[in-house]
Amino acid sequence: MWSRQGFLAVIPARGGSKSIPQKNIKEFLGKPLLAWTIEIARESDVFERVILSTDDEKIAQIGRAYGAEVPFLRPRELAEDTTPTAPVVRHALEWLRNHEGWTPDFVIVLEPTSPGRRAFHIRDAVSLVQKSGADSVASISDVPHHYVPPKVLQLHDDRTITGIDGTHLGDMIHHRQDLPVYYAFNGLIFGCKIDVLSIDPLTLWGEKVVAYLVDQKYNIDIDNPEDWVIAEARMRNILKEKKAQ
Repeated sequence: MWSRQGFLAVIPARGGSKSIPQKNIKEFLGKPLLAWTIEIARESDVFERVILSTDDEKIAQIGRAYGAEVPFLRPRELAEDTTPTAPVVRHALEWLRNHEGWTPDFVIVLEPTSPGRRAFHIRDAVSLVQKSGADSVASISDVPHHYVPPKVLQLHDDRTITGIDGTHLGDMIHHRQDLPVYYAFNGLIFGCKIDVLSIDPLTLWGEKVVAYLVDQKYNIDIDNPEDWVIAEARMRNILKEKKAQ
């Protein structure tokens, strides 16, 4: 069992977003989008260190202003549109080990495009990891019933439709109560033991992966300009709920 102080938060925030220019530092309800994730990571009080991994000096400056450590700038080759998360995390760990002689026990990735996460989500996910002895953890939410596989349709060339597996519409499940429950990653929290990152090919997923279930209302994901106004409205509801508690 590792200590509470053995947890590292890595917040990946590159500067080259194309869908929303400078998305990570665009104002979101009065402060940079990135700030929400940094502040919640610090509020959770479970991390020994909160590291921002970015290739952009402006993002780095804003990150430092809100309390994140930015001990390095990420290499450009690890800040492309297609760059996976695992090599970004491994770069951060290698830099900390090689330049500071410090290695955590477990790393948690917190994407800045998911501002709906709360401090209790992080605490609960870390507690789950500690109790389960899992190699990796990922937050998930249930899939809305009209998007689950038994409800997905296939459109054929002749404009007829069937279930995704060819099932006739009359044989499909139409009552919500009869549908099985499915889950999907929501991107709020995921991470792994440090040893997992030594696996070849590089991955964040060890042998035992536990799920942390998060209510859909906190699942705010910003990918496109159209998402922004909706995300702010949903975030206002989360903040109102917090004040009412």
